[in-house]
Amino acid sequence: MIEELHFPNGSRLVQRWQANERDAKDRLREIFDATIAGEYDDVFRHPAPQDRVHVSASLNLLTLAMMHDLYQLNSVDFYKGDAQRYVRTTLMSRRLLGIDKMYLSWPVYAFSAEAMGAKMMYQSSFPPGAEPDKALVTADNWRDIRTPDFDSGIPKLIEEMLACYQRLTGFQPVLHVSAPYSLAADIIGQEPLLDALSHAPQFVNEFLDLLVDRVLAPWADAFFQRFPRGWLEFSDASGSPLFIGPTHFQAIAHRTVARIISENSWGRRVYCANYRGDYVAETRQASAGRRHRRKRNSADYGSDRRLQLKELLGLKTQTCPDFVIRLNDDRVALDNYVNHAIECSIPLFLGVGASQIDRHKSIAVQDVAAMSSNYVAAIKSVTDTIKDKGYRGRVPPWPGSIYFEDISAESNLELVEAIVGTVLREGNQ
Repeated sequence: MIEELHFPNGSRLVQRWQANERDAKDRLREIFDATIAGEYDDVFRHPAPQDRVHVSASLNLLTLAMMHDLYQLNSVDFYKGDAQRYVRTTLMSRRLLGIDKMYLSWPVYAFSAEAMGAKMMYQSSFPPGAEPDKALVTADNWRDIRTPDFDSGIPKLIEEMLACYQRLTGFQPVLHVSAPYSLAADIIGQEPLLDALSHAPQFVNEFLDLLVDRVLAPWADAFFQRFPRGWLEFSDASGSPLFIGPTHFQAIAHRTVARIISENSWGRRVYCANYRGDYVAETRQASAGRRHRRKRNSADYGSDRRLQLKELLGLKTQTCPDFVIRLNDDRVALDNYVNHAIECSIPLFLGVGASQIDRHKSIAVQDVAAMSSNYVAAIKSVTDTIKDKGYRGRVPPWPGSIYFEDISAESNLELVEAIVGTVLREGNQ
């Protein structure tokens, strides 16, 4: 095994690349040359141990930045040019940073919209996205949506990626696509969909059901025929309580994901883990001082009956039944998630937000190390308790993870190293 795969050597190498050191760039190029050629395939097949807390991450943006710098690959070349290259380089990026869970991710919202025919933007070293001014459908033609061809384009590319991932790691693949609400937002536009939430919620529900029937359920059918023991992960940031409010989340975004789970034979292998903003269950009115491109529908916060936090966590567990996850944007005390995980007898995931490891902010290493130590202790307390109660599910996500929600070239990799090091040092069960 090359020395860079012994933590923290690889992390330090990537930090030096980030600081524009020429010898670091040359060494990274050597490592990725060999990785692309398949010379390090054996290092991806060792499963993450089941006796300590894991570290996981979404880091395709960091890999894109390295591939752009080292090979002058633009965004479309990196994501779509060679499925095996994408898988190998993404997995090696994880290993270099000391991240032990070999999870494969990609730009899920962009790929899902592109699979339906949406007009896309691919830039040099930035992730793709749907053209905001060229919506695929409108309120007049949304009923004309047709089932995509799953043997070509983005669905075929993802299948090739997952087949390579399964071959290299031995793990069951995870098809990662947009949940119905987020898919609707990307193909009709965020603003029109938010406006319809307030003025035509029945239309929104009918639109989402059509996406389930004509796109997402058929896509899942095709995936599970190819990978019968695989998993389907939905992402639904736009449908989160943070952006559409807790009652619209319950009645619309959550409803359609729960419907997919309940109505299909493969539903038990479906989950949605990225709903965020749990604090709004305890907030009457959205803060006027904070805005986001996925804008909130503030009318929902003033509804007659607001969900309580316990109810909201219960709903989220219905669509993510194998673990409890707290993301940075949830901003609710950690004890609530520890107690809920113990009550449900399932492991705990804790997210580290991009803002918590931002290289452009003044964030002390000792502060993130203390935070990650606290996170590790919380995850271990859950696993110890549910194990004593008879928990037997010793498959992923056991025994729980610290999850980097986004690692990019704009992340402070010294902070990432501090968090990973804390987990490796303190995470033994």
